[in-house]
Amino acid sequence: MSLPASPCDLIPAQTIQVARAAFPKGNSSMRMRDALGPIYTNATFAALFSHTGRPAEAPAQLALISVMQCAEGLSDAQAADAVRARIDWKYALALALTDPGFDASVLSEFRQRLITGHAELLLFETMLTRPEGDTGTGCAIRVG
Repeated sequence: MSLPASPCDLIPAQTIQVARAAFPKGNSSMRMRDALGPIYTNATFAALFSHTGRPAEAPAQLALISVMQCAEGLSDAQAADAVRARIDWKYALALALTDPGFDASVLSEFRQRLITGHAELLLFETMLTRPEGDTGTGCAIRVG
């Protein structure tokens, strides 16, 4: 699998509108996104992916999903369902409301890729070394 194009860093307008209607004061996922912006980039994980082959799910999003999954104590299946069904997760991940999500097995494959690439601490270290207030810039086509 090859590294996909970076996901869009901008939250779709419809996702913002619906999420704000459902959670006028926000919630932990939305406040995290509002305060920190995009935390991970696909480039952070470039060494773990081939330059050829079918594009993988966006590792920047899988990294954030893994963090949110751990924070909520969710199984892979529950986390994959949350990506498909939860407005607050779509907001945090900058996904369109119609995003179909992915199969739950993608999360275990991502974790295995981190272990195989000796990058187990990458999620944690990226959070720790991220400059405060750095909300990222740029937007590309979302793959997946």
